[in-house]
Amino acid sequence: MDQNTDSYSYAGEVQQSFIQRVYQWMAAGLALSGFVAFWASGHLGLMKALAGGGFFVLMLAELGLVFWLSASVTKISAQAAVLGFMVYSLLNGLTLSFIFLVYTGASIAATFFIAAASFAGVSLFGWATQTDLTSIRGFLFMGLLGVILGSVANLFFHSSAFDWLLTYAGLGVFIGLTAYDTQEIKRIQQSGSGSMEGLAILGALRLYLDFINMFLLLLRLFGRRRS
Repeated sequence: MDQNTDSYSYAGEVQQSFIQRVYQWMAAGLALSGFVAFWASGHLGLMKALAGGGFFVLMLAELGLVFWLSASVTKISAQAAVLGFMVYSLLNGLTLSFIFLVYTGASIAATFFIAAASFAGVSLFGWATQTDLTSIRGFLFMGLLGVILGSVANLFFHSSAFDWLLTYAGLGVFIGLTAYDTQEIKRIQQSGSGSMEGLAILGALRLYLDFINMFLLLLRLFGRRRS
């Protein structure tokens, strides 16, 4: 009985340590992205280069890094996983730099705190709930695909009403994905496939993507544009 209790306690401590690493790496990635975005927004030459096609190149590089990390994190070293995640966060910071030119600093800060509070609440629910959220995974990814395809289509139709609909739909999708990915982190840790640091990076990447998308969608709803 005592041995079982000790084993359970040890497993709980390992899991708690793992989730702490996930959130620490996520916070580090967000901090790096925020610093780079703010710094880049103050350099006119860099912003012109990004506007001249650099954003497209950055997005392709980021997409490649996400696929590489997701597919290889259990095979590569922990150092390579950390480096890949930090490089991704840096590149995404460059991509996000445009928000400082479009929205006021005060509205960006306010929206960030709204996003952080919303994310924390949803993530806590995903961690604590006993309901298996795997059943909603298919609906979430179908919804995400629908939002992406709808956004591409709206580039041609320029419908403001449809744009607002896509924004709210996207927000709902990423709220669901935040809860699902948080619960999935438990399974990632329990699988034990790969180094714990590498798996923590994978969890951090998933939650980072959920948070950034939630933040950008909320910014579209609540952000005040520069005059």
